[in-house]
Amino acid sequence: MAKKYIASKTENFSDWYTDVILKAELADYSPVKGCMVIRPYGYAIWEEIQKYLDKLIKDSGVDNAYFPIFIPESYLNKEKEHVAGFSPETAVVTFAGGEELKEKMVVRPTSETIMYEMYKRWTQSYRDLPILINQWNNVVRWEKRTHLFLRTSEFLWQEGHCAHGTYEESMERVFWALGAYVDTYQNLLALYGIAGVKSESEKFAGADKTFTYEMLMPDGKALQGCTSHDLGQNFAKAFGWTVTGKDGNPLYPWQNSWGLSTRSIGGLIMGHGNDDGLTLPPNVAPKQVVVVLIPGTSESVYKYSKEVYSAVSEKFRSEWDPRENETAGFKFNKWELKGVPVRIEVGEKEEQGKTVTVVRRDTSEKISFGFDELMAKLGSLLDEIQENLLKAHKKFTVENTHEASSYEEFKKIMGGPRGFINAFWCENPECEARIKGETKATTRCLPVDTTTGEAKEEKGKCVYCGDNAVHRWLFAQAY
Repeated sequence: MAKKYIASKTENFSDWYTDVILKAELADYSPVKGCMVIRPYGYAIWEEIQKYLDKLIKDSGVDNAYFPIFIPESYLNKEKEHVAGFSPETAVVTFAGGEELKEKMVVRPTSETIMYEMYKRWTQSYRDLPILINQWNNVVRWEKRTHLFLRTSEFLWQEGHCAHGTYEESMERVFWALGAYVDTYQNLLALYGIAGVKSESEKFAGADKTFTYEMLMPDGKALQGCTSHDLGQNFAKAFGWTVTGKDGNPLYPWQNSWGLSTRSIGGLIMGHGNDDGLTLPPNVAPKQVVVVLIPGTSESVYKYSKEVYSAVSEKFRSEWDPRENETAGFKFNKWELKGVPVRIEVGEKEEQGKTVTVVRRDTSEKISFGFDELMAKLGSLLDEIQENLLKAHKKFTVENTHEASSYEEFKKIMGGPRGFINAFWCENPECEARIKGETKATTRCLPVDTTTGEAKEEKGKCVYCGDNAVHRWLFAQAY
C-alpha cells in the first residue's frame, strides 16, 4: 500500500507532507539550499492553475508582459517602506561579467519598482491610463527556513500591476483580483477560505491596504493563499511619476498589485490529501482518469482496456497504464498516491461483461458501469468529486473555527487544537504583538465583502486588553 511508504498524516503531518511531495514526484530538493526543483507532475498542476487564472486575467482586460529579473538597487531604495520590508530577504548581485558592478543589482523579490519606472516612461497624460499588465515569472526571497512549495527562496507566481486615473478605478481592480483568487481556490482547487483585509503590521510593505484569502489546513494552521494590494499613490510619488490630469494639473496615478504563487500547490496537497497520498480535485488534476489494465490477463482484455482509454481520453485528461511488470495492487497504490480522481480498472471480468470498475479517489467507493454508459456518467461523477472536496474542506474549516470571548480561552485553543479564532481586537498593534509573542497566533485578516471591502461592525471588548472593539478579527498560527 502507498501508505507504507509515506508517514501518517494524523501522526506526523510535516513528514507526511514532505513524503507526499517527494513520492508523488511533485518536486525535489535542489542543490541550491532553500530552492526546489518542480518535477513534471508538479509543474503540470501549476500549468492547470495558470491556465485557469490566466483566462480570468485576460478576460478582465489585463495583458501579459515580462520585465527583467534584475532591479537596480537605487530603484528599490526609492520607496523606503518597501525596501525596509524586503531588505532581509533580498539577494544582491555585486559581481558580473568579470568585474565588480558600479551599481548593485537586486534579484527581484517583487517587481513594483522596475515596472513602475517603465510605466512612468510610457505615460504622459491621463489618456494613457489605465495600464493593465500581469506577468508570470519567478521571484527570489532568500528565506532562512524553507518548506517545499510553502516557503522557498525562489518560487513561481503571477504578479499583476495596474495603474489608474482614479482611486475608485484602482479599488475596483483590487477587488476584482481578490474575487478572481476566491474563484480559483474554490472552483479549481476546491479549497474554502476567508477573504479579508490585513492589519497594518501584516500588510504588504508599501501598500495602503492588503487583502488576502486565508485557508485553514488540517494541522490547524492558516495558509495565506494570495494577496491583492491597494498601493494608493505611494510608488508614483516615490518615483516622481505624474501624468497630466483631466483638469490640466499633474496627477499621481493610483496603483494596485496582486499575486498568487506556487504556494497554492502546497495548500492543495495539505487540504485534500490523506494517508494514501494526494487527492486532486478533477478540475486541476493533470490526469483526471487513469485506466488500469489488470496484469496477467488475455490479449482481448488488453485491447478492451485500450478501447476504454481511447473513449475517455477524447473528453478527459487521461492516462493508460497497461504495464505487466507491476502488480495490480502496486498500480492502484501508485495512482492513489498521485491523487488521480478516478481510476478505471479493466480485467477479465470487465472485458467479459463489457463493463468497467470505477474507483473514486476521494471516497474509495467502487462503482460498476457498463461501457456504453461510462461516458455519460463520468463527467457528472468528476463534477460530484469536485463539489464533494470543496464541501469537505468547508466543513472542516467551519468545525475548526472558534470564538474566543476571553484571552484565557484564546490561549487554550492555540495551545491545543488550534484552528481559526474569531475574536474582538481593539486594533492596537501592541495587543497584536503581545498576542503573537505569547501564542504565536497572528491576525490573519478582518473578513470583508469581496466587492466593497466593507467589514461587519459589532460592539465588543478586545480579547487581550478589554478595551472597546468594533471588529471581530480572524486569528491563527500560520505558515
